[in-house]
Amino acid sequence: MLDDEPPSRRPLSALGDVLRTETLGGSLLLIAVLIALIFANTGLRTAYESLSNYEIGPHFGHLRLTLAEWSADGLLAVFFFVAGLELKREFVVGELRDPRRAVVPVVAAACGVAVPAIIYSLVVWHDPDLRIGWAIPAATDIAFALAVLSVVGRRLPGAVRTFLLTLAVVDDLIAIVIIAIVYTDTVDWPALLAGGAAVALFGLVIRIRWAPGWIVLAVAVGLAASAWAFVHASGIHPTVSGVALALVVPVRPRPGDAKSLEERLDHAIRPLSAGFAVPVFAFFASGVALSGASEALHDPVAYGVFLGLAVGKAIGVFSGTRLVVRFTGATLDPSIRRPDLVGVSLLSGIGFTVSLLIGELAFGEHSIHENATKLAVLSASVVSALLGGVALRRWGSEADEPNEPAV
Repeated sequence: MLDDEPPSRRPLSALGDVLRTETLGGSLLLIAVLIALIFANTGLRTAYESLSNYEIGPHFGHLRLTLAEWSADGLLAVFFFVAGLELKREFVVGELRDPRRAVVPVVAAACGVAVPAIIYSLVVWHDPDLRIGWAIPAATDIAFALAVLSVVGRRLPGAVRTFLLTLAVVDDLIAIVIIAIVYTDTVDWPALLAGGAAVALFGLVIRIRWAPGWIVLAVAVGLAASAWAFVHASGIHPTVSGVALALVVPVRPRPGDAKSLEERLDHAIRPLSAGFAVPVFAFFASGVALSGASEALHDPVAYGVFLGLAVGKAIGVFSGTRLVVRFTGATLDPSIRRPDLVGVSLLSGIGFTVSLLIGELAFGEHSIHENATKLAVLSASVVSALLGGVALRRWGSEADEPNEPAV
């Protein structure tokens, strides 16, 4: 379906190769955040708000959205599609195809969601109106966390990256389920069923050889867009469609093919996700006025989110990993030592993309808690990145050194 590019497109291919690197993807995300902060804290704030609130799209199907809404509803679906592809690959043909090994990061992710939620809830328990934000510190930002790991952990065993990747993707998927259940007021079931049918048809047309590749590609793109539109119309956050579409993509090559369709789709779409979708979302989501920092210090939401991410994630991931290995037959890759596990647990507190999204869904855009939420997410992510980076840089194991088990 996706053939090799002709020589005339090799410059674009080279650009795509650069955008696939985790270091650059994280750097673009950071640059987008810095630009948004500059816009939000200078005379450009009015222009920033006007751009964020500019509406575009057809009026039918509730598709007349602001640019900020398009970034959260549309572009993040691309991000979750890529994340879903990588997760499925790891579970089907990757290092996590062994259930005893796969269960460890899954349980760690679940504990990494539960503990921050508990900490947040305890901090804001006195105010029932604030409890709705319990899921804000639930998710790890894949792009940021892997970017930090790629910078500080070049000599680390590959299993460390796989563990962090799986952990981050799984807790992001848990967060998506939470969004669908907790932060969805009403569900239009016919629209949701239509979205499910579009996903099923997408999975069917990409598996069989029924037409030339360009026709298959056009139909697949149309079905993917239809799935997104129907899920959006159903009232469930449309990022769910990105995950659903990824899970029906085959990860094993067909007879006669050198690469699987999952590999080719990942190769084609990852630059779009890392180089455009995530940075644009970050630009629209992180424009927080620093002048409101003093007010945020008096908002319990800020303390709940910060402690949930910077403290709760590390405790949840580390303790969950140790408990599941100690009391079950699950195994952790022997190349991962305890300092590696500590570093990864700290990095899991980098909760940017999905945390900001849930913050908007929980309290609404332009709420009185918006600044507190964004400042807490940003500061907790910086602290987690620094602590995790230092831990892995100083005490992380090398790929070829004999290791003692982490648990």
